[in-house]
Amino acid sequence: MINKDLNKYLKEVKNKVDITPKNASSQRRLIKQRYSFSEKPLSEQLIIWDYIWNNSYDFWICMQAFLFLESKMKDREFLLNSWDIIKKWQNTVDNWGKCDALSKIYTKILEIVPEKVLKQLLQWSKSKKLWDKRQSLISLLYFSMTKKVVLSFDSMIYLVNKLVNDQEYYVQKAVGWTLKELYNVYPIETIQYLENKIRDISSIAFTIAIEKLDKKEKERLKNIRKSSR
Repeated sequence: MINKDLNKYLKEVKNKVDITPKNASSQRRLIKQRYSFSEKPLSEQLIIWDYIWNNSYDFWICMQAFLFLESKMKDREFLLNSWDIIKKWQNTVDNWGKCDALSKIYTKILEIVPEKVLKQLLQWSKSKKLWDKRQSLISLLYFSMTKKVVLSFDSMIYLVNKLVNDQEYYVQKAVGWTLKELYNVYPIETIQYLENKIRDISSIAFTIAIEKLDKKEKERLKNIRKSSR
């Protein structure tokens, strides 16, 4: 597929996005209306959406590419075959919306090929880029209730430990989010971790991590944190 054709498809998506209200529900309706290339084989559609994601700075145009992937989340073979391409979409992420959208896809592929995806998450955790570091955490569980398969507590907390002292606000929010979701699948281990790391966890992460705990447990941890300072 030559760039001339790819650019034509990008313009098609741009024109439709431009006349569509900029909200999630309207954009979801748009992707369901389909494009001129929507009947092509999935492998060709992926090439087109890959070009669109990497050649547009418009958030909502990129969200059309994400929504294409989201519509294929039940297709394990497609997700597996797409990984080597879509993991590179992270390279152009410049805001939390794009980052967390990709997390929804990456966490699903993590269930299918955990070793391969975990290897990439480890690489992102070492990056100097804010959004790479955030991605390395959010992709672990996303919303834990959506997960059919989860990694071991130790493998996930290892990544949390690597970033627990990171200074970036959105990384700290990711630390808190991951601990909150970890509690849903490993409650005992997560509470023990919070107790042991109570002085190291930032106020941003701590507030999010204990958000869903019952009132008694929340107050207990707050008191431990207060007395440790």
